Amino acid sequence: MEQAVQHSGLTEIAIVALVAMGCGIFMERLRQPAIVGYIVAGVLLGPSVFALVTDRDQIDVLAELGVLMLLYVVGMELSLRAFRRIWRIAVLTTLIQIGASTGVMLIFWQLFSWPIGLAILLGFVVALSSTAVAIKVLADMDELRTRTGTITVGVLIAQDLAVVPMMLIVGTMGAMNAPGGDGGFEWIAIPKIVGSIAALAGLILYLSRGKKISLPFAAIVAGHEDLKPLAALVFCFAAASVSGLLGLSAAYGAFIAGIFVGSSTERHVMIEATKPIQSILMMIFFLSIGLLLDLGFIWDNIGTVVSLFLVVAVFKTILNVGTLRMLGQDWQHAFLAGVMLTQIGEFSFLLSQIGVNSGLISSNDSRIVVAVTVLSLGLSPLYVFTARRLQSMAKESTESAMEIMRTVYAPEAEIVAETFDGARSSTRRTWRLLAHRWRVLVREVKKRREARKNSLIAKPPPPPSNENPAPVNLEGGPPVEGLEAPKKQAKTVRQPKPAPQKKKPPSHKKPQQKKTGA
Repeated sequence: MEQAVQHSGLTEIAIVALVAMGCGIFMERLRQPAIVGYIVAGVLLGPSVFALVTDRDQIDVLAELGVLMLLYVVGMELSLRAFRRIWRIAVLTTLIQIGASTGVMLIFWQLFSWPIGLAILLGFVVALSSTAVAIKVLADMDELRTRTGTITVGVLIAQDLAVVPMMLIVGTMGAMNAPGGDGGFEWIAIPKIVGSIAALAGLILYLSRGKKISLPFAAIVAGHEDLKPLAALVFCFAAASVSGLLGLSAAYGAFIAGIFVGSSTERHVMIEATKPIQSILMMIFFLSIGLLLDLGFIWDNIGTVVSLFLVVAVFKTILNVGTLRMLGQDWQHAFLAGVMLTQIGEFSFLLSQIGVNSGLISSNDSRIVVAVTVLSLGLSPLYVFTARRLQSMAKESTESAMEIMRTVYAPEAEIVAETFDGARSSTRRTWRLLAHRWRVLVREVKKRREARKNSLIAKPPPPPSNENPAPVNLEGGPPVEGLEAPKKQAKTVRQPKPAPQKKKPPSHKKPQQKKTGA
C-alpha cells in the first residue's frame, strides 16, 4: 500500500513537471516570461480544472524556498552602480507610486467598507511592477540599454528594494490584528522597521561604490565544482535563518545575502551555480500561485475582479506616465517606461501570502489579490503588443487619438481582414478543385464501364471445358461412380509416347563412335 502511494506521488511530480515545461515553452514561443506559463500550469493542475494536484503541503514548503531564492537572486543581479546613477528619479517615482496607490485604496476602504489591512496591502500590490515581464519586453524591443530601459530598470530596482519594508509592515500589522493581539499599534515595531530600512540603505550606499568584497570559504570552494551550488544555498539560507532569529523576515535576510554575493568577486560564479536550483524552485512557487487560483470564485465575483483590474491598469498607466513626466523626462521616454511598469508584479503574491499567514487579510481577500495579479500577468502579451506599437508611434510624434488607434490597431485589423479574404478565396479554390476532380472521376468511371462492355461484346464466349467430365451411364441413368471418363484413358495412352524419343540418341551416337575409332 505504501509503495502504491509512493508511486502515485512520483507520478504526480512527473505530470507537474511535464505540464509546467509545456506551458513555459508555449509562453516563451509567444515571447513572454515562462512564469506566466507556470501560473497557467498551476491553474490546469489545480482543483478548478483537472484536479491532478491534491496535496499542497509539499508544494507549499518548496514554494517558500522559492520565495527565498527569488529574493536572493534578485539581490545578486541588482546593479547597484547603475542604480546609483539614476537613484533620484527611481526612488522618487517609487515613493509617489506607493503613496498614490495606497491613498486610492484607502478611498475605496471608505467607500466600500473594506478592511483597513486589505486596503493597505492592495496599495502595496498596485504600486509594484513585474521585473521579469518588463525586462523581457525591453530586451525584445532592444530598449534595455537606452534611456527608456535605464529609467525602467532603475524604478524596478527601487521597487524591489521597497518590497522588504513592505513585508515588515504587512507582518507587523497582521500581528496587531491577530486574535491574541490587542488590536492597537505596536510602537516597538517602529524601531525594527526603521532600523531594517536604514541598514539596507547603508549597505546599498557602501556596496555601490564599486569595491568588490571576498566571501568566506571562497578559496576553498573555488576548486570544487560540486560545492559551488551548495555554497550558494548555504549563504542564502544562513542569512535567512539569522534574520528570522532577529525577529525579521527570512526573505529580508535572503535579500541581504543576495546583495552581498552580488557585490563580491564570486558574483558570476554564484549566479551560474544557483540558476538551475533557482529555476526549479521558482517554477514551483509560481505553480503554487496557479493552484491557488479559484476559477469558480472568480466567476462568482467577476464584476469585482474585472473592475479592480481595469482600475489598476488605467490608474497605473496614468500614474506612471504622469510621475515620470513631472520629474522632467521626455514624453517618449515617460510614456514607454510608464507602459512597461503597468502590470502588477510577482512580489504581490508574496505580500498576499504574508498577509494571510499573519492574519491581516482573509483567504477570500487573498483570492481577490491573486486573481487580479494573475489577470494582469496573463494579459502581459497585450502590454507587449501595445508597447511595441507605441514605440513606433512615439518616434513618429503622433498627437491625435485617432492616429494612436490607427498606429496601434491598424496592422492587426489588416491582418484579420486579409485572413478572412484569404480564407474565403481559399475556400472557393478548394471547392472548384474538388468539383473538377469529381467530374474527372465520373468521366473515368464511365470510360471504364464502356470499355468493359465493348470487350464483352467483341470476345466470343469460351467453349465449355470437357476436362474431367462426369461419367454418364449409357442407359440414360445417373452417373456411375465406377466408370472412368474416356479422357482419362486417352491421357494414360499418351503418357508412354515420350519413351521412344529417349532411345533415338543412342542410335545416332553409334556411327559417330565408329568413325572416331577408324
